[in-house]
Amino acid sequence: MPEQQKRAASSGGTFRSIVRVYPYARPAMPRIYLGMAAALVASVVALLIPQVLRSLVDGPLKDGDSGQIVAPVLIVLGLGVLEAAMIWLRRWFVLLPGTAIEARMRNGLYHQLQDLPVAFHDRWPSGQLLSRAVSDLSLIRRWLSFGIVLLVVNTVTILIGFGFLVAINWMLGLLFLVCSVPLWIYGFVFENRYSVVARRSQDQSGDLATTVEESVHGIRVLKAFGRGREALRGFGVQAEQLQATEIEKAKAVAGIWLWLLLVPDVTFALGLLGGVWLAVEGQLTVGELVAFFATATVLRWPVESIGFLLSMTFDTRTAVDRFFEVMDEVNAIADPDAPTTLEKVEGRLAFDGVHFRYQDAAAASADLLDGIELVVEPGETMALVGLTGSGKSTMTALATRLYDVTGGAVTIDGVDVRELRRTELRRHIAMAFEDAILFSASVRDNVLLGRPDASEEELAEALSIAQADFVYSLPKGLDTLIGEEGMSLSGGQRQRLALARAVAAKPAVLVLDDPLSALDVDTEARVEAALRRVLASTTALIVAHRPSTVALADRVALLEEGRVTAVGTHSELLATSEHYRFVISSLEDEDKDEDRREGVSA
Repeated sequence: MPEQQKRAASSGGTFRSIVRVYPYARPAMPRIYLGMAAALVASVVALLIPQVLRSLVDGPLKDGDSGQIVAPVLIVLGLGVLEAAMIWLRRWFVLLPGTAIEARMRNGLYHQLQDLPVAFHDRWPSGQLLSRAVSDLSLIRRWLSFGIVLLVVNTVTILIGFGFLVAINWMLGLLFLVCSVPLWIYGFVFENRYSVVARRSQDQSGDLATTVEESVHGIRVLKAFGRGREALRGFGVQAEQLQATEIEKAKAVAGIWLWLLLVPDVTFALGLLGGVWLAVEGQLTVGELVAFFATATVLRWPVESIGFLLSMTFDTRTAVDRFFEVMDEVNAIADPDAPTTLEKVEGRLAFDGVHFRYQDAAAASADLLDGIELVVEPGETMALVGLTGSGKSTMTALATRLYDVTGGAVTIDGVDVRELRRTELRRHIAMAFEDAILFSASVRDNVLLGRPDASEEELAEALSIAQADFVYSLPKGLDTLIGEEGMSLSGGQRQRLALARAVAAKPAVLVLDDPLSALDVDTEARVEAALRRVLASTTALIVAHRPSTVALADRVALLEEGRVTAVGTHSELLATSEHYRFVISSLEDEDKDEDRREGVSA
């Protein structure tokens, strides 16, 4: 789990955290300000109604003059209608801006996730990213549309209301002011306690989302091995941890609600006792007493709302912190300030003293790639052969800057790949992985992912080379929607579509990381025969896990403990390298075992 998630809360205060949303909210702030203004007018109007009641009680009702009652009643009616209109305006002003801010933040987050390197995604669980993109941003939207407006307006309303109370009778007003002090003290205590629990809750929700996602993606494995009950048990443990945290949150909120309900009730009782005594002593009129408690009643909702508005604010602070943990990630694999442009790409791919180690590797451990020296000439097909863990797949990832070298350089036509824009580099180099990933889109969109402007003829050619003509028999042919991750297709079908995607991109350099592992022998032979036509004019770097794949290559590079120890033709290496003979014999044994398994399953 990333180090950021281990923090209970950020080092900055609530205001310092939340104010970081302002650049996203700036375009919507005029409407939010107008919404605040409308809500404030509604609150002030509500506070004016008790003042009208005071004049009504001390005037017409005291004198028994029914003819003077109509005007105050109409004024109260007008104020009530105005209050309702202002509340409607407040909702109208703030409803749209919140959704616009959420959309901007979600688009920004998605852009950041697409731009960040693979190393970032290796570290971060997908559920944590999903919870930030959905639930956290939804919480921020609700706070901007509702929480911040009411928090500001209700706070100002309380201050104005206390002014009215003091103006009516300074002694009773002072009593209410003194009794409110414990609420503000507990509010600060509540922030420190609640922020920690809120952060833990949102992180646990992200972990739970990761568990659900992994279970759904791996449902076939769980069912095949009968491990559904064990998966449920693990999920239950995480769910119970989240439940315990939510209960802790609820207890914290209940604590502040206790104070918010108890203190006003006690204050009302004391105020009523004092008000009646002052009225008996002639220091307070009945109208003033009615106005005082009517005003205090209007203030009850703003005071009681502070509890859930504070908890909502602290939840939002945590959501903002989690959002910017992703947005603040520095992309170490970025475009250069002054990029180089390749006018005509010949396709000479070279590894010049390349070193590489993963970020989380131990400091004392050796580099995974330790000084790789290898040149693939234009139009040449080079096979990478080595035992598991020798660094073959890592080399292919460095060519397209999925990772960056930690030493040395990878060049194309003599230009360091780090000097090219990533979009240009990946236009010249295409990859097909052993783990074929397809998207929930049509067959056409999946195959043309790297080159959407390809013609129908080029699309058909790529499918033919990859022996993926089965797509024409799908319900809607090329327009058939592929299910999530292509799970509705077989492994071999997914690999063939992934290979077609790489071929359709028409790259100068084609990097293949064992893209034929899921194919049967006959299909593999047909794909290899078709690939020879493509590879005749394309520079290719192929990770070979089968002897048949080695046969595609002009030359073979032998990797041993992170170094290229021999380069030559298949025949040359068989004659000169004992380790190569051992590796090839291992591949042949694996191939025979796989053939036997296929025969048994058939």
